[in-house]
Amino acid sequence: MTHHKKNHPSLADEFSALKSILEGTVSHTGEMFFRALVKTLAKTLNTKGAWITEFDPDLNRLKAISFWMDDHFVEEYEYDISGTPCEQVLERRGLFHVPDNVIGLFPDDPDLEPFEAVSYLGAPILDPDGTLLGHLAVQDTRPMPEQAKNMALFRIFADRASSEMRRIKTEHQLRERENQLSRLVDSVMDAIIEIDSNLTIIQANRAAVKLFEEGDPDKIYAQSFERFLVPNSAVKLKNLLSGLQNREKGNRFLWVPGGFKAVNSQGKEFQSEATLSCYENNRKTYFNLVLRNVSDRIEAEKRIDILKAEKEILKQEIRDIQRFDEIIGASRAVKRVLDDVQRVAETDATVLITGETGTGKELIARAIHKNSRRSTGPLIKVNCAAIPESLIESEFFGHEKGAFTGATDKRKGRFKMADGGTIFLDEIGELPSGLQPKLLRVLQEGEFEPVGSSNPVQVNVRVVAATNRDLAEMVKEGTFREDLFYRLHVFPIAVPPLRKRNDDVILLAEFFINKFSQQTGRRVNAPSPSDIHQLKNYPWPGNIRELQNVIERAVITSSDGDLNLAHMIRGPLPAEYSDTGQNSGNLDRVYTADEMKELERTNLIRALRHTGGKVSGKNGAAALIGIPPTTFASRMKALDIQVPV
Repeated sequence: MTHHKKNHPSLADEFSALKSILEGTVSHTGEMFFRALVKTLAKTLNTKGAWITEFDPDLNRLKAISFWMDDHFVEEYEYDISGTPCEQVLERRGLFHVPDNVIGLFPDDPDLEPFEAVSYLGAPILDPDGTLLGHLAVQDTRPMPEQAKNMALFRIFADRASSEMRRIKTEHQLRERENQLSRLVDSVMDAIIEIDSNLTIIQANRAAVKLFEEGDPDKIYAQSFERFLVPNSAVKLKNLLSGLQNREKGNRFLWVPGGFKAVNSQGKEFQSEATLSCYENNRKTYFNLVLRNVSDRIEAEKRIDILKAEKEILKQEIRDIQRFDEIIGASRAVKRVLDDVQRVAETDATVLITGETGTGKELIARAIHKNSRRSTGPLIKVNCAAIPESLIESEFFGHEKGAFTGATDKRKGRFKMADGGTIFLDEIGELPSGLQPKLLRVLQEGEFEPVGSSNPVQVNVRVVAATNRDLAEMVKEGTFREDLFYRLHVFPIAVPPLRKRNDDVILLAEFFINKFSQQTGRRVNAPSPSDIHQLKNYPWPGNIRELQNVIERAVITSSDGDLNLAHMIRGPLPAEYSDTGQNSGNLDRVYTADEMKELERTNLIRALRHTGGKVSGKNGAAALIGIPPTTFASRMKALDIQVPV
């Protein structure tokens, strides 16, 4: 049973705030997102104005990205922060609240009096590395007393604003990478041309435009590349493309024997050397044709591969920032784990995360990385159980060209990609014995040798490993090296199974109900008392992953707003919900919807009798069951229960 302290926001309040944010901003990004956010914030907190700014440290000024005041947007607003309440927010890097007399406390702020300001509340917006990005604030012409509910709701808006500003920053970095890649491709002396399966030119660099003497660069696009080849070479290209598509992935590139005989727009023919590669994107096939000399080809590919890898890392960072399925829980077991995460994240210690399948070990690894000094570096994930044993060494450490059959080019491994950041080795208990001493060397000396090379490569990588197996027992059995075990076991974190987090089951269930309700567009009520008992009494062998799947199915099959949970959980209904002893010996009995409603009605009446008909308050029937009073009253009405009973 959960008791809420007075004035503290309920889950319903927080979900309502989240719903307001999502409804107001889900279809927007960038400037339109912030306009919707500040307008929704002012409405939610019932204030005269709200604004979000970006900070210019060189000028010590704040520039409003969006400013809502007196039912309209204020455009082109910026100000020096000296002597303002906003200066306190940025200096403290935390929430700053002036409930009354803000003009008297900050007489040097020239903008407070024109806005008839009386109260103020602001919060900083920080990058993960602590850099100040700006701040979010509200202002009112009335006193704004400190209320835990409003403070919590304001923090929710601040967190959402921070996520969007960080997303925009990362997206800007991604665009810079793409521009850099474009500049690189345009700067090489050889022609690089991208075509689709119909030979239509999709992209071409400047060298290609010059090579084919197209005066207007735009003219080369959307044309068939067949136009720039003599007939025999056009047939040769088509045959090569067909054969390339039938090759295995990872081997879809070739040096074109004899090259092609090409023809420019002026009709002049010339012989060219060429390489050809194939890739897929959104289920469509594309080809890259490079007309160049051999020495330039090697150097250009190296630089292009590096930029593409960095681009993918930035794309992943954007996806990570937009994730909502963060660690949820208020139980002691979860708090102990989060305390451990906070303590170890600030160090470079190797971490071993243990726990059953589906407990969220990857989320713990992500939290360690995000709260570490390496948070601006990459987080590279490797599932040791998903990589074939014959390829795992190359996947870890990379390989040289010609190191083995199919190694037609040099490749960086995951450890090199993680240099300066964190590598997460999931399912470490599945690591082949032959690779264990090489991993031990990386942990001890920070170096390795790529496959096919005798030259050691130095890396600076923090290792976080995870397993659902008993590594100590594997050491006894001789299937896992003892010295590697102790190198990994520097700071162990045991993630508790869901059955030992009984207090968190309902929190997680309500989170997933809200998530899947939004995704499916279905309106689903809060869990009923029978739902709560089922959720709390089921052992959840699949842990959080199983709970998520159960709730998703229950939402999809819900009827009339009621969560269809009765048939989704594989297990008996708790004894206290058996129907007056009838069929109580049949633990596998499936209850109908009408029977479940009658059981719920009986339980609500029982709670009202225990509390003398009192619904709300600390000793009310709603608190006894563990649901909000509004939900209790709604269920009473739906089940035709009268007070007194």
